[in-house]
Amino acid sequence: MTTLDRRRAAGPLYPPSSPRITAMGMLVKMTRDRIGMMTDAAKDYGDASRLAVGHKTLYFFNHPDHAKHVLADNAGNYQKGIGLVHARRALGDGLLTSEGELWRKQRKVIQPAFQSRRIAAQAGAVAEEGAKLVERLRRRAGTGPVNVPEEMTTLTLGVLGRTLLDADLSRFGGIGESFAAVQDQAMFELETLSAVPTWVPLPRQLRFRRARRSLEAIVDELVGGRRARTEDRDDVLSRLIVSADAEPDPAVGRERLRDELVTLLLAGHETTASTLSWALYLIGEHPEVRQRLHEEAVAVLGDRLPVFEDLHQLRYTSMVLEEVMRLYPPVWLLPRKALAADEVGGYRVPAGADVLVSPFTLHRHPDFWPEPERFDPERFDPQRPTGTAERPRYAYIPFGAGPRFCVGNHLGMMEAAFVLALLCRDLKLEKDPGHRVVPEPMLSLRIRGGLPMTVTLAR
Repeated sequence: MTTLDRRRAAGPLYPPSSPRITAMGMLVKMTRDRIGMMTDAAKDYGDASRLAVGHKTLYFFNHPDHAKHVLADNAGNYQKGIGLVHARRALGDGLLTSEGELWRKQRKVIQPAFQSRRIAAQAGAVAEEGAKLVERLRRRAGTGPVNVPEEMTTLTLGVLGRTLLDADLSRFGGIGESFAAVQDQAMFELETLSAVPTWVPLPRQLRFRRARRSLEAIVDELVGGRRARTEDRDDVLSRLIVSADAEPDPAVGRERLRDELVTLLLAGHETTASTLSWALYLIGEHPEVRQRLHEEAVAVLGDRLPVFEDLHQLRYTSMVLEEVMRLYPPVWLLPRKALAADEVGGYRVPAGADVLVSPFTLHRHPDFWPEPERFDPERFDPQRPTGTAERPRYAYIPFGAGPRFCVGNHLGMMEAAFVLALLCRDLKLEKDPGHRVVPEPMLSLRIRGGLPMTVTLAR
């Protein structure tokens, strides 16, 4: 019996590991190229590995069965992990970063706002905001490039304000820039493992503190305006106010209300803006896809705005969006921390271990995605023999999985489908051939440096 056989007979093995001597190099790589670090680990070590990063060891699992175990089957043993834990210093205890009973309470408060009947009732507002975007871009036709992520942020903040807060967020200038500073700080917390106190006057930390104060002022104004109104809107804002007022300690209630609204404002607009930005980039690179989207939009919508019932008819549009989120999932990393020792895919995971599941690499696993780097919306054709029915459920998790599955996924998909259909029906956007598009893995997967595109009218 070999040494390896004897070790296997003794019980589960640890996953293969990167050499400890590379730990500082891996820490630098996590700072400069997080996507590259995860991609290289999947290529070099397979479906399970241990990565020495600075003084930490990260357990990286990259198989659908592993994702299912960590995120769903044994989710109770895993709390939010590296990155999101450190982001708490930037975001506070909102739904994205909170744990345990506080998270369950927050989820219970806002869940009813995302029921199917409520989403259907918001379809008109979503379509109107999409029409405003088309009109803004139409006025820019022939006048030079527009920065697509900025335009998508304006759109998604408008939708969020109308559907969840009953508020016009456009009156708050610079809200997108404030969230960029918050995300930058959250990533700095990850890179430094929160070793730098927030009071240290680094330029980015000063920007963050100004941004946080600005966002808190916006939240206070939204809350004050709602309290001044007598009718009960029963939307997310009203439900969060009622929950905060029920706190025995008013100071705790105020702090939690601020944290939850700042998180809602960030998560509620950022992921959809990212998805639409990546969609327009990929469509611009594949004219045949854009043409099919245009034809479907014309056939389904004619010259009117979309309504909720159109979602079932915009089938190719949905396939395109799913393929966009396969290649560029808005939530690119799902970090967890093991509360107790566990076994994942036959590998030992000790208590307290930092565990990573990455939709970005999982969605490119060659065992489940032939030619994984190729943009092919037909992968998501339900009639295709090798379509979704042939893949494990957890090979595709753009909205996460398990109890912490994204609560706003249906609203986000309706928004993305309506907006993409309207844009492809009426306009054509093209990237400057010399502009290089690079993913930027922040809290969501953004496009580094923006995406300038020129606008022309659709023929």
